[in-house]
Amino acid sequence: MRPLYTIRQFFNDMRRQKLRTALTTFGIFWGTCSIILLFAFGKGIKESQLKAQKGLGENIAIFWPGITSKDYQGLPHGRRIFFTEEDIVMVKERAQKVDRISPEYSKWNVPMKAGKANTLRNIVGVWPEFGEMRNLIPASGSRFLNQSDQNDKRRVVFIGDKLKTDLFGEGEAVGQIVQLGGVPFTVVGVMQKKAQDNSYNGRDASKAFIPASTFKTMYSSRYLNDFVMQSKPVEPMKAARAEVLQIMAARYRFDPTDEEALACWDVTEGTRFLDSFFSAFQWFLVGIGIATLITGAIGVSNIMNVVLEERTKEIGIKMALGARKSFILGQFIVETLMITAIGGIAGFVFAYAIVAIFPALKLEDYVGTPTINLAAAIGMTALLGVIGFIAGIFPARRAANLEPVKALKLF
Repeated sequence: MRPLYTIRQFFNDMRRQKLRTALTTFGIFWGTCSIILLFAFGKGIKESQLKAQKGLGENIAIFWPGITSKDYQGLPHGRRIFFTEEDIVMVKERAQKVDRISPEYSKWNVPMKAGKANTLRNIVGVWPEFGEMRNLIPASGSRFLNQSDQNDKRRVVFIGDKLKTDLFGEGEAVGQIVQLGGVPFTVVGVMQKKAQDNSYNGRDASKAFIPASTFKTMYSSRYLNDFVMQSKPVEPMKAARAEVLQIMAARYRFDPTDEEALACWDVTEGTRFLDSFFSAFQWFLVGIGIATLITGAIGVSNIMNVVLEERTKEIGIKMALGARKSFILGQFIVETLMITAIGGIAGFVFAYAIVAIFPALKLEDYVGTPTINLAAAIGMTALLGVIGFIAGIFPARRAANLEPVKALKLF
């Protein structure tokens, strides 16, 4: 009977103090909702940004020709280093920490024509492994360049999804002929749409990729624009970069520690920075929600103190009739936990509903897709219980420690 009595007493108090109880419950509701939503959206934004960062490629580094900054073996600094496709073949054969590597030729403003559609775009000459390194995933029914295309110098092209739309509209592109600088090429693949927030010579969606051997034959190119390297999963990128630099230094006679001889963009550094930044940002948002929740807990404690003042006589009568301290203590703690539970459950349900309907708004490109973490929800439940207990224990102890005679004298 005691639990039923406590619950009945709780709802009686709520009716007497409707506004105060509603505001206190709303504080717990908003704190719970804030933590869950901030954590969910923080995670969604983080994953969205990392996905866009990885659109350029995962665990890769891009190298460009540079200028030596150190004297070496009697040679002066300030020498410009150019590299060729033969250098990349050598690095691929000798490097132990490199998983994939590809040269990259590039030519801008090449006239492209398919039917009546005309445009000027960037043509890139690469090896087949370039597609895997740079996350150029073929759409259904298409493919990227393969080794036979490279060996036979085939006139085949893989195009970005935006370029495909500009040239072929909504029609089928695979198997069609496109003129690249007046030379007919067969489209063998179309890139699947991807998120890409950064680039070094334009977005992949607007490019045309052809075999490096075909590019070299068409434009008589000797020197590369750059080359892309991917380290092995078990090897740190820094060690792989140092190995590449050492091999190229031996060939072109520059100091292996001279990082300016080959300009390098290590994409993994940007990924690590974004991961750390958004993790800190996510926890900052959660901290704001926890602060809101603590504010709500203070409100719960205050309202229970008010309830204590209003029910002092009642408590005195109960204790005079033989009610134990444990009964009074438990009653106040249960009432506090009920306020916390009602606000917490309502906040969780509201936050879950927002996360559930959010995909229908089609805003994933801006803030990602929010997801509720199960571990975070369990932690949230535990935190609510602790906050509710702490908020109720002090007024509950005051109530339990009242002396019946003094309590009755107050009225």
